[in-house]
Amino acid sequence: MKEGEKPKASWRDTEYGLGWLPLGGYCSIAGMVDETTGAEELKHPAQPWEFRSKPAWQRLLIMVGGVLFNFLAAIAIYAGIVWVTGEQYIPFRNATEGMAYCESAHEIGFVDGDIPLTADGKELHYYNAEDLQRMLTASEVKVLRGRKDTVAIRVPENFIFKANEDAENGQLFMTYRLPVVVSQVQPNMGAERAGLKKGDRILGVNGVETREFTSFTEELRKNKSKKIALRFLRDGKEKTLSVAVDDAAKIGILLTEPEKVYKTVTLSYNLLQSIPRGVKMGWDKLTSYVSQLKYVFTADGAKSLGGFGSIGNIFPESWDWLSFWSITAFLSVILAVMNILPIPVLDGGYVLFLLIEVVTGWKPSDKFMNAALNVGFYLLVALLLFANGNDIYRFLIK
Repeated sequence: MKEGEKPKASWRDTEYGLGWLPLGGYCSIAGMVDETTGAEELKHPAQPWEFRSKPAWQRLLIMVGGVLFNFLAAIAIYAGIVWVTGEQYIPFRNATEGMAYCESAHEIGFVDGDIPLTADGKELHYYNAEDLQRMLTASEVKVLRGRKDTVAIRVPENFIFKANEDAENGQLFMTYRLPVVVSQVQPNMGAERAGLKKGDRILGVNGVETREFTSFTEELRKNKSKKIALRFLRDGKEKTLSVAVDDAAKIGILLTEPEKVYKTVTLSYNLLQSIPRGVKMGWDKLTSYVSQLKYVFTADGAKSLGGFGSIGNIFPESWDWLSFWSITAFLSVILAVMNILPIPVLDGGYVLFLLIEVVTGWKPSDKFMNAALNVGFYLLVALLLFANGNDIYRFLIK
């Protein structure tokens, strides 16, 4: 503390405070060359409580601490999510109508109705971020086609960038195909007049198989303002009705959600059970994100980098607590990975030099650390400008 200064609030000799604009946080460790303290300010003799006076292994533990707690925070959030909400999902194998794929997926060999089985030999379970990434980054994906044939599909290298670009344009790589099961008929429209009822499952239109929503609406568009022969299943028996289609290609039905048609898996967790599940979810998210870093060093990967705008885009348009906590956990994983990168200024830069010191006994001088931090700082500024420049380009030009 400088002469004349008032003592600041502290706890165990740690000064702390809350800024007027608390965007992020930082810490300045006594006796450590960092972005707040240069080599010139550490010319005085080292004090026993200072960072630079501690053994290398203790300094290493301190620098790893922030990254570790970022990851532990993500695990705690994931454990809390499954403890409170549990998990409900539709296994791929239970989705009897398979998946609907975007045009780019069709071009490499996927066919609507294919049920994903494995990616590079690892089983695919259900539609989630981890299994989707495994499919997009795999060399080979095996699918069940026509409910009987196993087909291997070769996935081109870097295909994930094309899939991400399609997703930005509203074309998801795949979605569950929606069975046409009536949840409600609308008054004074063709379905009600013909006698369709809640629970009826539509199978075909004019002799054409239409077991899922996309093919069904396609056939309705072909028969605007006409009557169709509608084949459907009711109480286990096939029936046919003549149904009028209006000039907007509608017959007046609302569909039942896939979760109420396909057999779902529902998992509940008590407090103790939620902890290992949270660890598994955190680890899966971590390994998934790390595996994507290799693409950053490609031309397409550099183009896909984003800044504040890209972060904002991952949040839903309307408030949802589950989405909020899921995204918070994911961002905590990202912070852990980014902070451990061996770039001076980041924790990973310090960890790199400390590992060298532990192994060789060579301790970088304060001046060397000062120069390394300057290089790291300019690298981060360049990366920040590039990532946010990508956002501006995508928003204003592309």
